[in-house]
Amino acid sequence: MKIGILISGRGSNMVAIAEAVRDGAIPDSDVAVVVSDKSKAPGLEKARELGIETVVVTRKKRSREEHDAEIVSELKKHGVELVCLAGYMRLLSAGFVRAFPNRILNIHPSLLPSFKGLHAHEQAIQYGVKISGCTVHFVDEHLDHGAIILQKAVEVRDGDDADSLSKRIIVHEHAAYVEAVRRIAAGEIVIKGRRVNTKAITHDD
Repeated sequence: MKIGILISGRGSNMVAIAEAVRDGAIPDSDVAVVVSDKSKAPGLEKARELGIETVVVTRKKRSREEHDAEIVSELKKHGVELVCLAGYMRLLSAGFVRAFPNRILNIHPSLLPSFKGLHAHEQAIQYGVKISGCTVHFVDEHLDHGAIILQKAVEVRDGDDADSLSKRIIVHEHAAYVEAVRRIAAGEIVIKGRRVNTKAITHDD
């Protein structure tokens, strides 16, 4: 399975996925390309250090549809079958989503459907929740809305601020994203409407 990863910043989840592919934790897969909309995204250098081809597709004051069309073209050129958003800070157009139906993943630092959009950690702290976490989900045409693949819960401590909560959740993000991609690569995912189930895989002797 050829994976394409989109980043806008440091790409820590990208690194987690790429290292899991390299080490065999995600089976029968290859990170074919890392694409960024930011030419100076720190994650680009990390991808190159891991031996992954990188492509920069800047917005150039174009419409979202025009920008996305170029990214889709690059992903198709590299034979990408699964797209992983890893800190990619732009809502995808309908055309992008249609190009990879049920083949685009995102990770969000809250237990969706709570605290969608930006500043999820701040939202959780301000609301006073006792449990937050992260969610890996399929991407549809709406913000942080697609079917949920898996979630990891993290306790919100009394003394937490957004930064301390973020540092604890990011560790779980890496593990959750790798596990979600592994399940897809292994053919363990069954999608039924908004429900994503994991089926047991049996192997004949």
